[in-house]
Amino acid sequence: MLSPLVLATVVGMIVLYPWGKPSPTSQISQGTPVHASIAKTATGPCLAQGQVQVGDQTDPGAKPCLTVELTMTDGPASGKPLRLTVPIEPSTPRFAAGDAVVLAYNGGNAADPSSFQLIDFQRGTPLLILAALFAVAVLVLGRWQGLAALGALVLSFAVIALFILPAILAGENPLLVAIVASGAIMFIALYLTHGLTARTSAAVLGTLVSLALIGVLSAVFSAAASLTGLDDSTSTLIASLGHGIDARGLLLAGVVIGALGVLDDVTVTQTSAVWELRRANPDLTWKELYSSGLRIGRDHVGSAVNTLVMAYAGAALPVLLYSSISGIGLGALLGSEDIAQEIIRTLAGSVGIVAAVPVTTILAALIASREPATHLSSTTKLAESHA
Repeated sequence: MLSPLVLATVVGMIVLYPWGKPSPTSQISQGTPVHASIAKTATGPCLAQGQVQVGDQTDPGAKPCLTVELTMTDGPASGKPLRLTVPIEPSTPRFAAGDAVVLAYNGGNAADPSSFQLIDFQRGTPLLILAALFAVAVLVLGRWQGLAALGALVLSFAVIALFILPAILAGENPLLVAIVASGAIMFIALYLTHGLTARTSAAVLGTLVSLALIGVLSAVFSAAASLTGLDDSTSTLIASLGHGIDARGLLLAGVVIGALGVLDDVTVTQTSAVWELRRANPDLTWKELYSSGLRIGRDHVGSAVNTLVMAYAGAALPVLLYSSISGIGLGALLGSEDIAQEIIRTLAGSVGIVAAVPVTTILAALIASREPATHLSSTTKLAESHA
């Protein structure tokens, strides 16, 4: 049953991939990133020449600046000292001696400080340590299945980086790209992690149906609400590319991809519950399996919906804070582009999660009730031995 869907996913990826097309480049360049280490910092008023007078300030109202002495660790001036002046604004990061930082090099004279701009911190080491801790935790608890889950995660990121991003940047329809990529990620993640079994296939079918529902609801209500998808990040992307992009399609693509992970969790849990119920009592009919599984699903769906809502609320927290101090009424606040996007994203995803429970449960009940009890026992023992 799923073979045509797998084939359609593969064909879709082949058709949508930008074969031979040059990769688009940004029309707005911040320069080449280079690394440096801060040796010393000092604060003083900003002078007209871009220099800093350190010590007593003759003008108490002078705008403060930070003078930063750095040592370049790579790039065209590797090993050489550099002094930069950074205006101190509320949005400026607080740099200090000992910080490993990133500079933007505009390609000019490497001996001229104006060729560099201090833009960010280096974060590679803490990110790698956290990733290693995550991998160890997954392996300790999941063992071989945890290793399979990590492999599926790596492949999922590969689909995003090597297919979704190039295809959308090449001008393909973002929603269509997201649907095809979500299918690929779903097949890879579920079958690699949980094996080529009827149980996994039931979860795949439930995920597909729910994902389709989320896509339809998002498309219908984003059009009804006249959402453009042109938030700050999308507008910056369009300005950087120098050509148009389907902003609403990009919004819908984000909804589909964002809901996929939570859907996988719900559908796998439901199929596992039904199979365990069938294994515990092989005499249960599919209707009894469905009723029992649905009772389990009701408990799960509440926490899953709350997870999705909190995830989107957390991602949109700066927008919510900015909107809350804008002085407009609640109705206007909820109807603004940025907030309305998150509302539709959250509610459409939540409806899909709620629908995933009965859809997946009935599919799992129908399939599990037709499997011999001996086959169920041997499959479970095999899974436990791998774990």
